[in-house]
Amino acid sequence: MATTASPAAAPAGPAPNPLRAGLRLERIAEPCTMVICGATGDLTERKLGPALYNTLLGGFLPPEFTVVGFARRDLTDEAFRAHLLDGINKYSRNRPAKPSIWESFAAGIEYHRGDFDDAAAFTELAKRLDRIDRDRGTAGNRLFYLAVPPSLYPEIIGNLERAGLAASGEKRTTGPKHGWTRVIVEKPFGYDLASAQALNHEIAAALDEEQVFRIDHYLGKETVQNLSVFRFGNGLFEPIWNRRYIDSVQITVAETVGVEGRGEFYDGTGALRDIIQNHGLQLLAMFAMEPPVDLSAEDLRDEKLKVLRAVKPMPPEDVARNTVRGQYVNGWVEGERMPAYRDEPEVAPDSETETYVALKLAIESWRWAGVPFYIRTGKAMPSRVTEIAVQFRRAPLALFSRAGVPQIDPNVLAIRVQPDEGILLRFGAKVPGQGLNIRTVNMDFRYGSSFAVDSPDAYETLLLDAMVGDASLFTRNDEVERAWAILDPILDTWSSGEGGPLHFYGAGTWGPPAADELLERDGRAWRRP
Repeated sequence: MATTASPAAAPAGPAPNPLRAGLRLERIAEPCTMVICGATGDLTERKLGPALYNTLLGGFLPPEFTVVGFARRDLTDEAFRAHLLDGINKYSRNRPAKPSIWESFAAGIEYHRGDFDDAAAFTELAKRLDRIDRDRGTAGNRLFYLAVPPSLYPEIIGNLERAGLAASGEKRTTGPKHGWTRVIVEKPFGYDLASAQALNHEIAAALDEEQVFRIDHYLGKETVQNLSVFRFGNGLFEPIWNRRYIDSVQITVAETVGVEGRGEFYDGTGALRDIIQNHGLQLLAMFAMEPPVDLSAEDLRDEKLKVLRAVKPMPPEDVARNTVRGQYVNGWVEGERMPAYRDEPEVAPDSETETYVALKLAIESWRWAGVPFYIRTGKAMPSRVTEIAVQFRRAPLALFSRAGVPQIDPNVLAIRVQPDEGILLRFGAKVPGQGLNIRTVNMDFRYGSSFAVDSPDAYETLLLDAMVGDASLFTRNDEVERAWAILDPILDTWSSGEGGPLHFYGAGTWGPPAADELLERDGRAWRRP
């Protein structure tokens, strides 16, 4: 049975920031309450708490904004506030917390103890939220963040519906007949196509699709958001963004870490499900989509879906040739010894789970016909990096070879998503001096050095988007299902034993040699970030 903690006093709120008077005021959230289900977990401490604090610090949250932590652990309001403050002081990009800002934030933080399978806990939560509406003026606006394993989504959403908390405005059977209800769910969105469809069906039984915000934090990265501006806002690049000028595209999502104590989860998941299904294919869709009619969420997501629908499904006989799966063995990463994956806690000693994937995909569209898209992801890599690298076609004439200059390297455009967000353009230039000597040089744009402000963390962007109802950077149900439809044939072929062997690579290397061979057969090579 849930217990109700004492209400917090209403805060005076931060003073208006005159520096923000001319900014996009529509981006300031309405008064609302954010309920974090699973509030005592690692995600809240490392990401959600710091993101909310920084959003308040930036002047984007109103004084009425309220946070309710909902979890099984028996905590007081004060203990939960201390938990959030500790996370802000450890992980926020603006740390430590400023006392005046924290006091304003803390006055709107409460804790609600309950079990997610206890309907009574949700009934008590509904009463608490009604009281917060009255005391703090949150206007019936509620944002639920499910920071829990996806297996708990149906149970929590079902209890929200039974307690009258799932509906918005006039559709509500209890509580205020005004305001909105939105729900943020974390990946993974299913385990395969069938489970994703079942999960979407269960969610749709209680919520309208426009209420559901499937979060992929990669889409909140500044560089990913800048892709549309880079392509469609610059007359220089959009005309060459096609098969006539682009030879190939590489998408890399590399991590230096191993499984970090998540052995049981990861051993049942693997790199294809964990990264490619969401991050990898979403980056591909954002890069390759056609210009939308406008920048509305539906138009943007319609164009991403068109890209995913154009990705050629891989027949079983092509899987062994066009995919490589690997698993790391012991080695050295950033000067520290890393044990083999099979030696990690909660990992089967004979595990066949992949920690590395490389694959070649084709988009059968007018713009991209014949352009291969190579995607790779791996754990225990030499460096942590996410980037999209575009290799352009070589210049058609052997003009400089007649002057004794060997073949010039092709131009490369690298869009860095993390850690150093920016864009690099590589081209040939003459070396100063007598004679003709050509060397590849870089033009390098970095967000950190080009702008006098820090880029917001991805969760800051995405939480604020959810509060203002902008779903542009969130994944729609049909996108999720199409991504699984692309990958299910690969997973099935691997499971049957006909998808090629599991290759091994040393921790601290860029993957197994078979991944290099995947590109070498096409006369190409992986870019080394």
